[in-house]
Amino acid sequence: MATTPAPQRDISFARLITTSISARLLVDIGAQMFNPFLPIFAAGLNTNVVVMGRLLGLRSSMGMLAPIFGALADRVGYRQVMTGALLFAASGMMVVGSSRDVPQAIIGMILLGIGSAGFVPMLQAYLSARLPYAQLARGMGMLEYSWALTGIVGLSLMGLLIAATGWRTPFFLLGTGMLLMVFVLRTLPSARGTPPVPSSHPGSSPTATLSQRIGNFFHVETNAVSTYATIFATAANFYAAVQFMILHGVWFADQYGFGARELGYVALLFGCFDLVASVSVSLFTDRFGKRRSVIVGTTGALLGYLLIPWLNVGVIPAVLSAALARGFFEFAIVATLPLISEQSPNQRGKIMTLSSAVTLGVSTICSFVAPALYTRIGITGIAAISALSSAIALFLLITRVRDHEAPA
Repeated sequence: MATTPAPQRDISFARLITTSISARLLVDIGAQMFNPFLPIFAAGLNTNVVVMGRLLGLRSSMGMLAPIFGALADRVGYRQVMTGALLFAASGMMVVGSSRDVPQAIIGMILLGIGSAGFVPMLQAYLSARLPYAQLARGMGMLEYSWALTGIVGLSLMGLLIAATGWRTPFFLLGTGMLLMVFVLRTLPSARGTPPVPSSHPGSSPTATLSQRIGNFFHVETNAVSTYATIFATAANFYAAVQFMILHGVWFADQYGFGARELGYVALLFGCFDLVASVSVSLFTDRFGKRRSVIVGTTGALLGYLLIPWLNVGVIPAVLSAALARGFFEFAIVATLPLISEQSPNQRGKIMTLSSAVTLGVSTICSFVAPALYTRIGITGIAAISALSSAIALFLLITRVRDHEAPA
């Protein structure tokens, strides 16, 4: 019977994490900068924010291709596919930055979507393969510092850069940084999942039909129920949170008259909560338990959503209730990464990218549905839907998900 080999340790923890955070920070800034500066980019492309929103939906829909990267990476190695995906993202940045109109920008957004869909889960899978299980949550939690740092530092710097030099500069700067990072990542040691044992699944035969091959693609060799329960619980948590990521600006503007400056302060506060959540995972989750940490985070987010209608009576309690839900969600999602990465270790790349595809699909749906729902049911109704979605995630985590301890 095949066993999972212990991760190789011919690279220091500090170098591995520092390099990974640096690369991820470039990608996260590129992903998040569209939200606050959407009207500026729309004006630069001679269009409006509605069309730009559709371009972002197109970018997100490319996440459906993520499992292809995962299946490839489990064969040729995570580093190879990771750097290839980063090349796609860099190319997309350059194309969007040089675009004069929407049709050209469409090409760039497709490249950006493909690159992001392949890079982020491959980087997570790479770290999971390189780190010993006892340090996995610590390393994965530290990687997520990049998401928080993007909100705290990255976006404010991009704003200053745009004001000083124009809207195209961040695209060229980030694209160049990504290209340079490709060469840096290539200096890291390679890593891949455990070579799978010959499968008796019908879809593995060279003469298999298309339906059998599709079935084989979604076949999980070990721990299948827990693996898919983790994926769907993650998707439910994402749906609950993405609604507020999309709508919190509209909510605070409608009810409390927030302008750009006030919303910037909210982004800073949310970034601080994200950072606290990521640091907490890196410090405590390895000892406290991966599954248990995700349950705690999901429960906290659920309580946060339930509190929002009750605390929506003034600026400070309303913002704090949203930040509380956001912080617990971030804790749950960061703790989910080491949990899901070890559900089926010899198919790690496929599992990570399949989860990414499902969550991006959910996020795309939410982007189209949530604004229309808000106009009909308000923030109280949105909070109720988010609470229900979190409750579904909590049920799956408690009843179907289990921790998979990797062999020492």
